[in-house]
Amino acid sequence: LDRERAEVHRLVVEAWDDGSPRRRGRLRVSVRVLDENDNAPAFSRGEYQARLREDAPPGTAVCRLRATDPDLGANGEVRYAINRRQSDSDGYFAVEERSGVLRLRRPLDREARALHRLVVEARDGGVLPEGGLSAQAFVRIEIEDINDNQPVFEQDIYVTSISSHTQPGTEIINVVATDRDSGIFGVVTYEICSGDPHGKFSIDPQFGIIRTKKQLDHEAQAVFAEKQQEYTLHIAAEDCGSPPLTSLLMLDSLAVKIVILDINDNSPSFMSLPLCYVMEDVEVGFLVHHIIAVDPDEGRNGQVTYHILSGNENKAFVLDKITGLLTTAQFLDREVQERYSLTVVALDDGSPALSATQVLTIVVLDVNDETPVFLKQLYETAVHENQDPGEFVIKVEAVDRDAGLNSLLRYEILPGAGYEKFKMNSDSGELKTAASLDRETQEVFSIKGSPSRSSTAQFYLTVLDENDHSPLFAKTQYQISVIEDLEEGSAILGLSASDEDDGLNGEVTYSLIDDTYGAFAIDSVTGSIVTTKALDRETKSQYTFRAVASDCSTHFPRSTTVMTVLIQDVNDNVPKFEQSYYKASVWEGQSPKTDIIQVFATDLDSGLNGETEYSILSGNENATFLIDSARGILSTGKGLDYENISSYRFVSSSHELVLLASDHGTPSLNSTATVQITVLDVNDNPPVFSSLEYHVHVKESIPIGSHITEVSAKDCDAGTNAEITYAIISGNDRGHFGLDGRTGSINLTKALDYEDTMKFTLVIQAT
Repeated sequence: LDRERAEVHRLVVEAWDDGSPRRRGRLRVSVRVLDENDNAPAFSRGEYQARLREDAPPGTAVCRLRATDPDLGANGEVRYAINRRQSDSDGYFAVEERSGVLRLRRPLDREARALHRLVVEARDGGVLPEGGLSAQAFVRIEIEDINDNQPVFEQDIYVTSISSHTQPGTEIINVVATDRDSGIFGVVTYEICSGDPHGKFSIDPQFGIIRTKKQLDHEAQAVFAEKQQEYTLHIAAEDCGSPPLTSLLMLDSLAVKIVILDINDNSPSFMSLPLCYVMEDVEVGFLVHHIIAVDPDEGRNGQVTYHILSGNENKAFVLDKITGLLTTAQFLDREVQERYSLTVVALDDGSPALSATQVLTIVVLDVNDETPVFLKQLYETAVHENQDPGEFVIKVEAVDRDAGLNSLLRYEILPGAGYEKFKMNSDSGELKTAASLDRETQEVFSIKGSPSRSSTAQFYLTVLDENDHSPLFAKTQYQISVIEDLEEGSAILGLSASDEDDGLNGEVTYSLIDDTYGAFAIDSVTGSIVTTKALDRETKSQYTFRAVASDCSTHFPRSTTVMTVLIQDVNDNVPKFEQSYYKASVWEGQSPKTDIIQVFATDLDSGLNGETEYSILSGNENATFLIDSARGILSTGKGLDYENISSYRFVSSSHELVLLASDHGTPSLNSTATVQITVLDVNDNPPVFSSLEYHVHVKESIPIGSHITEVSAKDCDAGTNAEITYAIISGNDRGHFGLDGRTGSINLTKALDYEDTMKFTLVIQAT
């Protein structure tokens, strides 16, 4: 029979005898087919599909599932539940047990999961077979995106370098930002927000490619303004949502730094004069000339050295190739060589090197270091006596190898016998008589003459200094690493800058500019950089600022260097659980290694100091539970039986357990958290009667409604699984007894007749 096809069968039964005439009798019989749980619930569809915005609030109805069961009563009552084992929703959804309405339980995140697949089970209320029949339907829920994620750059900082002669339109670097949203919400556009006041660069708004827009030549800029060797561009990435969300590359932490590298495209040019003078009596090592050449290139391309190519074959001079100071290497003699022509080359340190040449003329100036010499050692002549005074006697002549005034001679007669009778023209050297001579008186005169020597004076010249040099750091940028637990006042670096000037113009003082967040200070005299407060890598992991070297003149020429301080991590942060107390539940009878709950602990440190490992600290002597040391997933270690134990506590008492999160630092730091796991009951125990047989004796005269006896059964399960109902399933065909389905109390419902029936055997079922 199939009740679902025909619930009632109506028959006509005929009886007849074999008499003559034959007699007949008829009876109408209605046979009602009683229901059995032989039909499983059937869903109206095998698969349901739904779409849900990711910002839908908890409680939102997703869809309604419908399943029907043609059976009657409890056999046809359908209840719905999500099969958690076969679903991947992680508790995001719940289905109403009776209505089949699927609702959202907790907030969604499309970026974490864009598709949820559920298996919903419909089960009827039948007892047999095995607690009722069931059917499954699949639910596919697509999560619609909203614009809830801003673009994020792939790197915290972009750094690149280009040549100063890079042509406009050249691609420099490609910055990339991603947006976890989908569709137009995830399309990113780029623009330069700041850092490019002169429009030197452009950015492709679609692909984030930064290109040069104008010429970046160092020397071209330096004609009108200070050279700019580095650009820090602030780039904004914006999605196409409405309103759009923006991510900005911020100064010091997120930026595109473009360093302009110089190329060796300029030759040195001489600034010093090509002519100089030196006295011939200077000492060896005397400074003759300061050769100066400048090269507008940067770094090694602008470092000039000096060399003598020719004109110094006798090694009379020495040239310092670094300073350009030309000094004497031996004594000079103007009378030997009064002029030198040195071919000097200025060579930069580029690759390939560029040079310039200059012909330096050195004029050796005369000093009065030569004694006049007469052309003859002995002059002989004769003169008539008695001549009037003024008579020409002879002209003497001397030469002097000196030059100029030093070679102009003056003649005089040295004192001696009879010298008063002659006079000498001091300029021409002509000797004349000063009185009339008398041969008789004196015949021969021996006279000595001499040109006079001039006195000399030596001048000393002091060159007064001008402030024509700026202080120079050894490097244009420094990058150092320090540990974050340095004591306040610790020195991290000693800067040094040199200034070629003299006096106050060459005294260097140091200072810091840009925001150091109050973490660093510099000694203005020594250049030592020290910490001014405790450093914390977790608050700020990198500092970038500039150090300035200034001299003490009134014009304050200065130079800068970029300081980058990287903070190295120490293990100073304890792993912290997201919650100090967790609650979770697990069904009894689950197989070992069934996941129960995942705990999370975060550690602000980095590297091994921030790697967290999980363990069960205490109270798990029977290895009832396991924990994944890396992921923090707590699972069953063995099968659980609700009837033996209903609750396990991970706490710190002797009967409780504690979860421990430890990092891998040295020494290791740790923290604990408490987790309570409740074992949920499964209907795995049938009711058990207190007695398998009940024997009751009653008198046939007891009135209808009298209490006969009471049956009692117990169930080890809990909740509705232990709520028992009673029913008489056989032995009460004539309806003599009534049974209270809740209490098990049996009452008389029809009068008894001992002669009719003296014994009733009732079979009672507890469900």
